[in-house]
Amino acid sequence: MQMSFKPGINQLQWLVWVFVLLAVMLSLLPMDGFAQAFVYALLNTLFYVAIVYGNILLLFPRLYQKSKYGWYVLSVIVFLAAVGVIRGFITMYAYNLWFAMHPEPMTTKAIASFIIGGIMVFLLSFVFRIAIEYFKLKQRSDEIMAQRTQAELNLLKSQVQPHFLFNTLNNIYYEAYLESPRTASLIERLSDIMRYFVDEAPKQLVPLATELQFLENYIALEKIRIRHSIQLEFTKDFDQGISLPPMLLMTFVENVFKHGIDKTSTNNKVAIKLVQEGNRLVFLAENLVLAGAGVHQSAGFGIVNLRKRLVLLYGDDLILAVQNNGTVYRASLNIPLA
Repeated sequence: MQMSFKPGINQLQWLVWVFVLLAVMLSLLPMDGFAQAFVYALLNTLFYVAIVYGNILLLFPRLYQKSKYGWYVLSVIVFLAAVGVIRGFITMYAYNLWFAMHPEPMTTKAIASFIIGGIMVFLLSFVFRIAIEYFKLKQRSDEIMAQRTQAELNLLKSQVQPHFLFNTLNNIYYEAYLESPRTASLIERLSDIMRYFVDEAPKQLVPLATELQFLENYIALEKIRIRHSIQLEFTKDFDQGISLPPMLLMTFVENVFKHGIDKTSTNNKVAIKLVQEGNRLVFLAENLVLAGAGVHQSAGFGIVNLRKRLVLLYGDDLILAVQNNGTVYRASLNIPLA
């Protein structure tokens, strides 16, 4: 089996700084010898790190990106001056302590050279930041492609001769219709669900009406597993022509029937709401908390995986909330319309 190693962003940054350390040391080695070159290279590299990350992690995001341009310029000047002075005194101290035959005083010219050098490193920090953002974007793109590929593989695994299966279901439907129309109706819903998995699930977007029909078919099939009827209120209010990624709402409905229905109870209440509010779509699913579950009832891994998918699709432009007050379990989703 062939193994490949792809370093992450943190590993790449470590490699960059090790390379800088070696490059600085090799440039000093002919003049200063190994020990002095190593000490100077290590000190210089540490101050380069302080300047680069001080800008891209502290000053730039907290000041410049918040439109505090004056404060940013002032802070940069003070920051570079302070780093230059500290760097000068530490470097001179190390030189006098370990390498100088006679101690030498720190001069204004030397400090000025350290500050000017810091300005050059500060300018390079923007190139460093752009490189980091590029690798983050590429890493996220690779993750999305990997997830999409895995989803396609899973879908292919589930498509075992779909046309044969659909034709068989149709034949069973016609036979059942003659004997039991209710059974035939359930077979028809099952066939529609499987067609959804094959034809609609691989798409980027599906009509909301198609997604709704899929949910209603699923609910109808789930009801046959429940001994008593349930009180189900399904509110729908949205414009035609709306589309959304497939299978976004299924997790909520599945959780209702998996965790919120007592098959032996006659008091099962479920409320589902799918409405359009301006340019956003709001979905809400509520059910009674089963006796003994209390406030510790969990939504399981379905909601966790759904949240990861939603972040990939919408970034921060979404609201996914789960509440359990011990009596009612409520899950809601608010997303922008496609």
